[in-house]
Amino acid sequence: MKIINTSIGCLLCFLFFSTTILSQNRKIDSLKNELSIHLQKDTVRVKILNHLAYYHYRNNPSQSLTYAEQAGQLADEIKSIKGKARSFYMKGITYMEQSDFETATDYYNKAITLYTRIDDLKGLAGCYNAVGVLNKYTGNLKLALEYYKKALTINEELGVKKGIPNYLYNIGSIYADTGKNKEALTNFEIALDSYKKDENQYGILSCLNAIALVHEDQGNYPLAVEYHNKSLEVAKKSGDSLGVFQSLNNVGNVYRQQKLYDKALSFYNQALNIQQASRNIKTINAIKNNMAGIYVDNKEFAIAIPYFIEVIKLSRKIKNTEQLAISLNGLGHAYLGIKKYPEALTSFQESNKITSTNQKQYDLVASYIGMSTVYFYMRDYELALVNAEKGAQLSKKYKFLAHERDSYELLFKINNQLKEHKKAFASNQQLKVLNDSLFNRENIQKITQIEYEYKYKNELESAEKRELKLTKTVNTTFQNLEKSRQNLLLGVIAFLLTILILGAIIFFLKLRNEKSKTQNIAIEQKLLRSQMTPHFIFNSLSVLQGMILNKEEKKSVSYLSKFSKLLRITLENSRDKTVSLTQELIAVESYLELQNMEAEQAYEYTVLVDDIIDSSLFKIPPMLIQPFIENAIEHGFKNRKENRVIDILLTYANKELRCIIKDNGIGIDANQEKENRHKKSLATTITSERLKMLSKDFKVKGSVTVEDRKKYNKQGTIVTLVIPYKIEMV
Repeated sequence: MKIINTSIGCLLCFLFFSTTILSQNRKIDSLKNELSIHLQKDTVRVKILNHLAYYHYRNNPSQSLTYAEQAGQLADEIKSIKGKARSFYMKGITYMEQSDFETATDYYNKAITLYTRIDDLKGLAGCYNAVGVLNKYTGNLKLALEYYKKALTINEELGVKKGIPNYLYNIGSIYADTGKNKEALTNFEIALDSYKKDENQYGILSCLNAIALVHEDQGNYPLAVEYHNKSLEVAKKSGDSLGVFQSLNNVGNVYRQQKLYDKALSFYNQALNIQQASRNIKTINAIKNNMAGIYVDNKEFAIAIPYFIEVIKLSRKIKNTEQLAISLNGLGHAYLGIKKYPEALTSFQESNKITSTNQKQYDLVASYIGMSTVYFYMRDYELALVNAEKGAQLSKKYKFLAHERDSYELLFKINNQLKEHKKAFASNQQLKVLNDSLFNRENIQKITQIEYEYKYKNELESAEKRELKLTKTVNTTFQNLEKSRQNLLLGVIAFLLTILILGAIIFFLKLRNEKSKTQNIAIEQKLLRSQMTPHFIFNSLSVLQGMILNKEEKKSVSYLSKFSKLLRITLENSRDKTVSLTQELIAVESYLELQNMEAEQAYEYTVLVDDIIDSSLFKIPPMLIQPFIENAIEHGFKNRKENRVIDILLTYANKELRCIIKDNGIGIDANQEKENRHKKSLATTITSERLKMLSKDFKVKGSVTVEDRKKYNKQGTIVTLVIPYKIEMV
């Protein structure tokens, strides 16, 4: 009976996030917060929705599909082909994770069509990789390898290093499935090194499992168990229930290989008890198939049959031909055990038909041997002979020793029944050679296991001896130094106390000085806000009162709505040390809209942001821009009723975020002649001091410059703010 191995490897395909469950939940919360703030219908919102779909596809597929659908609808609305392609891709990986391969294929093809139309090679690479995974799931290894190599080639040409270990892993998995263990290990080990550098928990987990499976195929069971236990530790540490599930199954497989069936069943049942993994039909089927195989090995055929039937039913439903063929072979052996020969023959024949198509040679040979066995017991020796010869021919070609032995054992029995004694003798001689080869192979595996255990034991004993020797040396050195330590101890203590006291005094003085400066600036800033806020609220309420008295109902409702929105934004922003540039600009535009509703003649204003700036990623201190706009309105346009223009421009160059505010008012020089100079200079001074303190916190330059535009032969004032910022990647 063949053991079905499962691993987390194919989960690596879907591009390139590494996170624990805890950090993933934090990421989801952060994205939801961004979604609630960023209400504008643009590509940024599409990206947020697609990111949310990604972070839900494993543990909450229905929610993932909801976010992907919303992303697709918005992408259609704003005509974003890339956003629409990504939403199709997210639906594809979500349906594939649920083993709905037909629907997944449809969405992948749609994504590939759109990415091809806009020549997005990176998007195409992701889709090719995902299609490779799908073909591996459905047993088409040759096609899977072609798609993996396509994806790898694109990434290498683009110089995108981050996705390369994913493709190396997936290519390695194909090599492992086709018996190219050396090539498989090379790919897995290179990928593992990359994942460790990137702290990619899913990648590390997958490679550990894959390396373990290769060692298991080579008969090195202790090393296989060691790697599986490492993967189990990683899965538990990261809180990945599906990873724990698969690692438990793989440890159970190793014990089954060694015919330690009770231990194997114990690990299989532990895996099945993990509720969060129950959505993954493919891996559940694998475990149940392995459990059924144990019952066949123990000749408990009646218990095995319902397991096989359940697995076959689900495999048909999800169109997993690889697992379906294995389960049909298993069911055939179970029916053989209870002498239901027609049912056994039907199962083997269906498996043969499937494996002839998907080229899974190991299972194809097993089906020929199964059919031959059934025909032999039904005394149809001619058909038994044909199938046994096919089994012998293929098993010899692909070096399946156990299958070859079983084929020649059947040929010996069949030729005896056909009175072909010469052929029977030849088959028997070949059978002896194969039994010797298998015996030697099993001995080599046992020797490898013993050598590993011996090497491990010797290393442990050697480490204990080194530890004992080191302990003895330390004790001797300690005794020799004890006397000199006592003489030096008092002097060292006195010296250290002196240093500590002096250091504490200096630190305290500096701390008090800095704290005093910080408190003064904070108090001045609060005073400035407390002066601005009541004045602004009073004016706004007065305007609203006038509208109501004039029975301007629609205008007053609109004004009240905008005023409450601005007040809410201001209160929210004032609670945080930093806000996104998007939030700050929303507050500025809301303020300008409100001022326009008050004015008899509207202000003309523009808010322009450089294309290279993604305002959702820049985090800045709140309430930096609005005070200067308020100054322009209150002072620059005090005696001007028409042609009032305010231009706001944000640029990013040489790692400086600049906000340039221009107005065509009377100018700062003329204004200072009419107004109180002290009030103006105080506002600028406080902002400058605030920017100086923020520059230290952000470790980014900040400053403010106010100039009269007459030096540029223009009218008005220009304020240049260099804003401290942080960039938070989504």
